[in-house]
Amino acid sequence: MKTQLIENRYQLLSFNFVTAYVITMRPYLMFVSGITGIAGLSFGEMSFVSIVFLFSAAFLSYGFGQALTDCFQIDTDSISSPYRPLTQGLVSRSHILFVSITGLAYCVLIYTLFNPVNLILGIISGLGLATYTPFKRKWWGGPFYNSWIVGLLFTMSFLSSVNALPAFHSNRFILSLCAVFFGYANFVLSGYFKDISADRATGYNTLPVVFGRKTSAVISDVLAFLTLAFALAAMLTIFNGKNLGSIKLISFMFLAVSVIISAIAQVRLHLVKKDEEAHKSISLVVHVYILSLSAIAAANKPEWSLFLFAFYLVYLFVLKIRPAKNQI
Repeated sequence: MKTQLIENRYQLLSFNFVTAYVITMRPYLMFVSGITGIAGLSFGEMSFVSIVFLFSAAFLSYGFGQALTDCFQIDTDSISSPYRPLTQGLVSRSHILFVSITGLAYCVLIYTLFNPVNLILGIISGLGLATYTPFKRKWWGGPFYNSWIVGLLFTMSFLSSVNALPAFHSNRFILSLCAVFFGYANFVLSGYFKDISADRATGYNTLPVVFGRKTSAVISDVLAFLTLAFALAAMLTIFNGKNLGSIKLISFMFLAVSVIISAIAQVRLHLVKKDEEAHKSISLVVHVYILSLSAIAAANKPEWSLFLFAFYLVYLFVLKIRPAKNQI
């Protein structure tokens, strides 16, 4: 049986393998890393071609990183996400690892071309992705461990656009980084709500497994509040009292919609009773992350507003056609 399963695996870089790998990347969540990169890039001035290269690296990085971490979580994913090619044995773990590491190396290379410091940050983030699974098994580790890795992506994008280490000291960078950190931590924590049974069965002592849904939902509320508070603070710092009229309005519109959706998401999270119900709340938390960082990007670059609207609409479409509706 095992020999037959190996024979039935898709060959590396065949059409079936590429299709399976794209499913493993979770394209609907690549918008998360995409908006993280956009927010970081919005702090500086760059050519259109440079922005396209860096945005593509940011966008793809989530997919490569997700596929990489999946290689170390087949046990729990086999229960909670049986639709994935890796859990079905349709693709080789070694093949997924090879493509993921190669892809992440490409993304880091792009960032390094714009700022050599990014080579160090990229290597650190890659090691972080490879070592995430042991921290997911600890209730205190998962969300924040994942967040600092995404925070590095934001920092790499920021450094690529401003190309100066002293810019680290700017309040607008620090406040925006905090919004990224807490926003992504909330996404990770809420994401655990759909996998409680699988995580409990396979020894992943996530916060919901150890402390239950009610306590975890309250902690999620705190993370949601911090995300929006830091996003607002970052926007106000960027504006710095300037009378920008309609330009301000666009940025605040993104944030206002984010606040409304966040309130709905958090209420829904408190009402979750079964793992199968959690995806409706989790998807809204992703909306909040994308919209709040869009508000920061629009504050920095009002001329990007149309693209940010289009980006969000495309995200909604890709989310709608995902292969498993109960998965985020």
